[in-house]
Amino acid sequence: MIQFSIPDWPAPSHVKSFITTRQGGVSKVPYDSLNLAGHVGDDPMAVAHNRRLLKEALQLPADPFWLNQVHGCQVVDSATALPDCTADAVVSERPGDVCAVLTADCLPLLLTDRDGSQVCAVHAGWRGLAAGVIESAVSRMRAQRRDLLVWLGPAIGPDVFEVGGEVRQAFVAQTSEDAEAFRQRDSQHWLADIYTLARLRLQRLGVGYIGGGDYCTLSQTALFYSYRREGVTGRMASLIWLAPTFNETTRG
Repeated sequence: MIQFSIPDWPAPSHVKSFITTRQGGVSKVPYDSLNLAGHVGDDPMAVAHNRRLLKEALQLPADPFWLNQVHGCQVVDSATALPDCTADAVVSERPGDVCAVLTADCLPLLLTDRDGSQVCAVHAGWRGLAAGVIESAVSRMRAQRRDLLVWLGPAIGPDVFEVGGEVRQAFVAQTSEDAEAFRQRDSQHWLADIYTLARLRLQRLGVGYIGGGDYCTLSQTALFYSYRREGVTGRMASLIWLAPTFNETTRG
């Protein structure tokens, strides 16, 4: 049986959101076991089986809208784009369209608004953060920013995410405030807090609610894949959608 978590956030009941772990699938080492990515070298049959297990376990209304993620800031709409298109975020206001991103150290973000009229899933590695993927995603949400809700899913933790000075400079050159997300380890290396980098951006945008961000994919070995820890490994999924029975008349 697949293992997953449900974000603990104040989203409306018709907004469905889940984050998978690495547990409960059929993939063999080093992809054991619930790898949902088809681009990492796993047996395609195992990936297809895992995706079927996911759909059944979560009672998904449709196959997830998977993306070809490239660490950029492109956002697509599920109503007009094709599955597996190149982008790092997908937005939807169409009930039944399942937005999804795959991660294994990068930060997944799930977005909705207090009315639950729109949802979005975002893949944010440090390159995507620096390029503005969060800003691009928030700009595609129609609600007032104070009414937006964001959940930060499992990513590499601040005590183990070692980066070079060029990564820190990429952020600090944009705003000195981002310096608080880095701790110097030695003359050439820093520990980066990807959660803080995301929160700072969301706060500057005026987002009303920011939750999650309490995980470490590298340290929590039994639960999560980590590209930095394992190199060749699988990917977890973060998913969000509007229940198919939802429509404008259901909102108060």
